[in-house]
Amino acid sequence: MKFILLALSLTLLPDIYIWCTFVQGNGFWWSLLYWLPFTLIILSMVIGFMVGVAPAFFMKVFFFLVLCTAIPKLLFALVSLFGRVVNYVFPHAAHVSNVVGIVVAAIALCGVLYGLAAGWKKLTVKEMEVYSGKLPQAFHGYRIVQLSDLHISTYNDSPETVDKLVDMVNAMDADAVVFTGDLVNLTPDELDPFMNVLSRLNAKDGVYSVLGNHDYCVYGRTTPMQAARHTEELKQRQKTMGWDLLLNENRVIRKGNDSIVLVGVENDGTPPFPSYADMNKALLGTSDGSYKVLLSHDPTHWRREVLPQTDIDLTLSGHTHSMQFRIGNFSPSMWTYDEWGGTYQEGERALHVNTGTGSNIPFRLGAWPEITLITLRSSQ
Repeated sequence: MKFILLALSLTLLPDIYIWCTFVQGNGFWWSLLYWLPFTLIILSMVIGFMVGVAPAFFMKVFFFLVLCTAIPKLLFALVSLFGRVVNYVFPHAAHVSNVVGIVVAAIALCGVLYGLAAGWKKLTVKEMEVYSGKLPQAFHGYRIVQLSDLHISTYNDSPETVDKLVDMVNAMDADAVVFTGDLVNLTPDELDPFMNVLSRLNAKDGVYSVLGNHDYCVYGRTTPMQAARHTEELKQRQKTMGWDLLLNENRVIRKGNDSIVLVGVENDGTPPFPSYADMNKALLGTSDGSYKVLLSHDPTHWRREVLPQTDIDLTLSGHTHSMQFRIGNFSPSMWTYDEWGGTYQEGERALHVNTGTGSNIPFRLGAWPEITLITLRSSQ
């Protein structure tokens, strides 16, 4: 809700500035046409949240209009206002800034349209190597593919993207495939069109998964009892697909006399996100000297508990999506998360935050859908 209110504020203020400066006084019909997008934004939000009729559709309309109208207007307004201030020192700066503002807004609109049309389907492989003196020599070169945040209903309009995703992962011939949470958006029946294709995911040592905050099915109009029932159904569906869902558990992967430990916890988040992780239970039976890989959906878990209280070597997370927008090293995620996308290191202990493949809305720009190929290297 805070995000919605912020989006409305950043939509309304530029609209007021542009209307007062450029539109007001040009007649009733121009004013009506100008305020139509903002009116539709408000209507889609009200219908989606208050009435509850096809809320997913109306939320898509809401975000589409915000992205396509509010962001270009905001950028234009910022550049234009800057020019008006500078105009007191440099004559004609206001006119130049208006022209520059139009160009910037047009570029932003093109970027948004690409992100809406194709960016959310642009599957990208990110390769990384992780070195550790604790890794047994038998596991030198061990390859793990990480997927995260499928939000599978994202692909209702592009099921072929899921087929492509599975084919890409299987072609990597990895030793293990791991999924770090948020398989669905709201309910387990979102999986209905995709159960068969996701069942095709395979790796030598298996496919492992954990739950993310969305997998507890607490979003949308549902009672706690319905949410619990949906979560249990989602767990069963993952089992049916052949995925090994780790619910505060661990699995030992062996090669000859050597082994590593794969640890999986339920979602561990700070409010408003649910927290069901039990690290003590998840580590039960593991030895202090063993090399451990942790699957934990929320990357904030790393600094809150993993680093100070465990000897886990590599943590794999998702959750942030890099807010589905990234230019270079900038993403709005950095305003919320210390670790929001990529690999972070503390000595020989590492965290990788996968930016996810799916999304709450079908839009990505820069933060492309990510498949991570991780190769473990022994530094002994």
